[in-house]
Order: sequence, then structure tokens, then C-alpha cells
Amino acid sequence: MVPKGKLIIIGGHEDKGKAGESINVAKRKKASNHNHFEILSELISKIPRQHHVIEIIATASAIPLEMEDMYRKAYKNAGFTKVDFIRIENKKDAENPQFTKRIKFCHAVFFTGGDQTRLTTTLTGTSVLLEIKQKYIKDEHFIAAGTSAGAMAMPETIIEGGIIREALMKDDIKIGPGFNFMNNIMVDTHFIKRGRFTRLCHAVALNPDLLGIGLGEDTAVIISHGNEVHCMGSGMVVVVDGSQIAKTNAKELKEDQPIVIENLKVHIIAEGSHFLIKERKFIV
Repeated sequence: MVPKGKLIIIGGHEDKGKAGESINVAKRKKASNHNHFEILSELISKIPRQHHVIEIIATASAIPLEMEDMYRKAYKNAGFTKVDFIRIENKKDAENPQFTKRIKFCHAVFFTGGDQTRLTTTLTGTSVLLEIKQKYIKDEHFIAAGTSAGAMAMPETIIEGGIIREALMKDDIKIGPGFNFMNNIMVDTHFIKRGRFTRLCHAVALNPDLLGIGLGEDTAVIISHGNEVHCMGSGMVVVVDGSQIAKTNAKELKEDQPIVIENLKVHIIAEGSHFLIKERKFIV
């Protein structure tokens, strides 16, 4: 079934340190700059409603209350007046009928950054996530958005973690189940700044039927109809295509043997570019 709603997958810019998580975006010169509030605002403003209701889920974060305060201020500055938080700490919370009802009447759900495994473990198989998925499939005006870990959690198959070093080794990456809003992509975020190119290549080599999407910070892709990718932001998106891999030892490695991959295709897209996922076709 072709989903009617849209996904916004954002590369993130959350620096974790003593001061907590920052949602400030670093700008570069001579480029249009869209933070995720502006991107969401641009889309949601087209929804024919008097008031647009956004529900934020900060389950991925280790400091959800601090995240709530930052996001509330940021959305208010972006002009949103109907913003609330669905506080889910465990699966029991995610079965709360009041939360499900709020999802029914909202126009967008936003997943914050943090730990994608915490997010998927807590929400997968619950009433709240089922309602979000149904809205995404059936409601042409609905938007499911996520940044950093919230973005990585959206596909059926996700990168739960990994080690980055000079060579790709057998146990350097951990793959797990995600939300399954889409079943033909994998997402990695903070892609350029944290040097995650080889990690995504490794993930695609193990799952060549999935298209890898690596997002730089301050960069997002909007996915319409479950297929059409539109890039926004001042950074880049790296698309890794394993459909034409000729040879790789990624699935039959011996201990201490490095991975080799032949004929892995890579595309780089930026603001204004488009990509068709099913056709694996790049459009400038």
C-alpha cells in the first residue's frame, strides 16, 4: 500500500555534553539554511486546518524533560502554538488510550534524538506506534518526522550501533528492527561530521536490497508516497546503493578478516535534488 502521508528524516545536530543536548544549527555561507522547525513549518502550513497540532515524543532521549523545554521554545519561536509532548517511558505508557486519541487528532508527530534502540524497543508493537503508522498510511496531510535517532528508527531495518575504524570488520555493526514506516531503506545521521560513511556501506553490504541514506547535519529529506525523496538543507545526503554489488565477503567473514565490496554505487544529493527509491534513480 502506498502511504499518503509524508516522512521528514533529519540529519540532526544534537551535541551531547555537560550542557545536555543542543538543537542549534550551524550555518554555512552562501547556502539556504533550513532547520527542522522551518522544514516542518513549510510543510504543515499547507495543511488546511485553523490550528496545526504537533505531538513530540522524546523517548529516545536520556534527558526528556530538558528536551521538552528546548523543543517547546524552539517550536514557539517558529510560530507553532499547538505543541505538546507524549511522555512515553515504557510499553505501558505506549498503550495509554489517551495518547492514542491524541495521535488521532494531531497533524504531525516528531521523534527527537537520543538512542534509537531505546526508542524502538519502547514503542514497537504498541498502540501508539500503530496509530502513528495508520495515520501515515491513510492521511495525506499527516507528517511523521524525526531527527538523529528519531530519524534512524523509522525504517523496518535500522543501524543500532557500530564501530568506525580503518577497516570494516565482522562485528563492527549492529543491525536491528525499526518502526517499519518504510521497508526499503536504512538511515544514518550526523553522517559527515561523525565519519559514518563506512558504517553505512557495511550495513548496505549486509542488506543490498536496502538503499542507504546518510544525512549530514542541518539536512533533511522529505519522502512522499513512500518513494519520492526531496532534499532540503545546507548539507549533503549520501545515497549508498548495493543493488549492483558484484562481490563481497560481508556475510561470510572469518575473524580478523576485513570486508571487501565490489561495485558499490554512491550518489551525493543536496538541496533541490530528488531521488526515486524504488527506481534508484537520481534526478537533479
